[in-house]
Amino acid sequence: MLAQFGPGGNPDAFYAAGYKASVEMPAWLDTLKLTAYEYQCTRGVNIKEETAIKIGQQAVKYGVKLSIHAPYYINLSTDDEKVIGNTQNHFIKSLEVARWMGADRIVFHMGGVGKQDRKAALEKVKHALFNVLELIEQRGLTGVYLCPETMGKQNQLGSLEEVLSVCTLSEWLIPTVDFGHLHAVTAGKYTTEKEFEAVFDKVGETLGMEVAKKLHVHFSPIEFTKGGEKRHWTFADEFGPPYEPFVAVCSKRGFTPRVICESAGTQAADAKTMQDFYVSLLKQK
Repeated sequence: MLAQFGPGGNPDAFYAAGYKASVEMPAWLDTLKLTAYEYQCTRGVNIKEETAIKIGQQAVKYGVKLSIHAPYYINLSTDDEKVIGNTQNHFIKSLEVARWMGADRIVFHMGGVGKQDRKAALEKVKHALFNVLELIEQRGLTGVYLCPETMGKQNQLGSLEEVLSVCTLSEWLIPTVDFGHLHAVTAGKYTTEKEFEAVFDKVGETLGMEVAKKLHVHFSPIEFTKGGEKRHWTFADEFGPPYEPFVAVCSKRGFTPRVICESAGTQAADAKTMQDFYVSLLKQK
């Protein structure tokens, strides 16, 4: 098995080539030899069942692994009963789409810290997520991994340690490691093979090396301030983290992550750049 690379959402080049609908993405990705695609439900789950099924069929035809990014509105660290109810609904709707589409992973953000103690906020996340898992069991929507994401701002829950702590709750929770976010929240770390390797090893120590080997990864250059992430850029811009040491670690250690590129508009082209470098390193072995 090899690492998979692909875009989060539909890049500018897809529309520039005359395509209009996400159902056409798997065939278009096949022309680039990319094998992963993260469908965006970040502004709400609005896709129809018929469309989701068609995307899934096309993904199978062209060998594209599917994941879904759940709505940004999810907040597991709140006491607001209305928000808690809406959050549960976002999870259920995302899981229904995943089942229609054949996606095996749902990426989500855990929530903000606000004025709470950080540890107390994380405990709220765990409690809320435990309830979500019970609800999923009751609705018969099991079988899809939920993937809490490492975040790029200081006021968000989602350090690597926090994400791994949450993932110990269930075998159906696996991390999404966003290296751009880690780069931003640490004010510029994650530029060396040693730093990237340490993340895989930490995941392996906490959740097992099989999870680490098949890690769900987001990767893009990110501009940051003292508060963390400011905005996403592209590989043509001079922002970190660099992809070369990350890909080198994957090649050397035999890791086969699913790498979703979230560059601003060039996410497919940048995913292909990473994939081409990965393949070139494998050929040198």
